Amino acid sequence: MFYLLLTLFGCLTGITAVLFGFSGGFVVVPLLYRMLTASHGADDPIGQSAMHIAVATSTCVMIVNALIATDKHRRAGNLICHYLWPLGGFIALGAVVGAIAAVWVSGEVIRYAFIAYLAVTIIDCLIRRGFLTHTEGVIPRRLGTTETSVGGVGIGAIATFLGVGGSVMTVPLLRRCGLSMSQATSMANPLSVPVALAGTLTYMALAGFSETDLGPWFVGYVDLLAFALLTVGSLLGIRLATPWIGRIPDRVHARVYIGLLLMVMISMCLS
Repeated sequence: MFYLLLTLFGCLTGITAVLFGFSGGFVVVPLLYRMLTASHGADDPIGQSAMHIAVATSTCVMIVNALIATDKHRRAGNLICHYLWPLGGFIALGAVVGAIAAVWVSGEVIRYAFIAYLAVTIIDCLIRRGFLTHTEGVIPRRLGTTETSVGGVGIGAIATFLGVGGSVMTVPLLRRCGLSMSQATSMANPLSVPVALAGTLTYMALAGFSETDLGPWFVGYVDLLAFALLTVGSLLGIRLATPWIGRIPDRVHARVYIGLLLMVMISMCLS
């Protein structure tokens, strides 16, 4: 049952990666956290490190999802290069900072930070103008210098600290620049790649400073078995979702995006 759930939820991560820019974190983190805490006692090293394992494994799954989804959107012509660089470089820098910070705090701190961030993001998307509605014919503005540098480092740090890939920040940001939901979610995938790479490598390296032995299926805090099953499922999900690229009405796309954030927040609150 454990393996089947991982594969099925992996399929869901592939679908959300292609259609909403969520390359894994918003599905993988709550799922793995709940499964690890349920299957391991409070005195078990894996149970004690459940949140760290969930976040680290999430960033690893994101590498595969983000790269494949990026290629799908590239072929669909949805990528706009000047929104990707140099923002992606600053996101990578922030990702290293976020991963280092996450290793040195407790799992409960990360969990509550995850919930709080989701709540703030949902409220911001509902209240601030420019997310739920998109005006046709308006020329999108370019990102400013501060948005690119300070914003990029902040996005990378928060995303890797929480294991969520950054889409929850890049999508609203690009949406307010005037991009459609299809374009904004498309851009979230390549911008998640530096978060995934920097986060995974940092989690693997820094786990070596810990004396906790998690077992043979782990490299640092990354659960290799969970990673493999989630990846197999995600490949199927990406294939299923690809035909829907650019076909979802903009208003519906934005509302479903917020609905997914709300569902994940409720799930983490009930954990």
